[in-house]
Amino acid sequence: MTQGTLLETNGHVAAPASHRLEVRVDGQLELVSPDGSRTAVRAVRCFPWSHPASFFSLRDDDDKEVLLLSDPAELDAESRANLEEALARVGFVLVVTAIHSVSEEYELRLWSVETEQGPRKFQTARDAWPRELPGGGVLIRDVAGDLYFVPDPAKLDPKSQHLLWAFVD
Repeated sequence: MTQGTLLETNGHVAAPASHRLEVRVDGQLELVSPDGSRTAVRAVRCFPWSHPASFFSLRDDDDKEVLLLSDPAELDAESRANLEEALARVGFVLVVTAIHSVSEEYELRLWSVETEQGPRKFQTARDAWPRELPGGGVLIRDVAGDLYFVPDPAKLDPKSQHLLWAFVD
């Protein structure tokens, strides 16, 4: 794939402005190619933690990459806004500021946490461990697929740190 401010689609490099992203009536993101062809796509961040504002893979219903977008700033304003809205819908991450409790029940762990968005309770599988990220922070995925991110575990209160580190692999 080509890097920089170019897009590559099916092996052909094209200027970003030649493609548009629109939102269909059903809310699905749609890629409009220079030839006018339309493909329903979903946007996936390639490097969500190390480069969250660049490198997006636009994938069709078969999960085949249709287009690699390295810099959304090269899109027209409407396409960029549509991309940002689609990413916000699928990439919602709750930022954990405190951990109140973690208990185990059958095959699940029950978490009670405080997030920037308010108090939350969620479940993880007992064999699903929070994972440390290379750029720092800890990521927890619940059984529903939602993500909980602790950006700097050292900034948590002592009780929260103790609860978190008991489960970090």
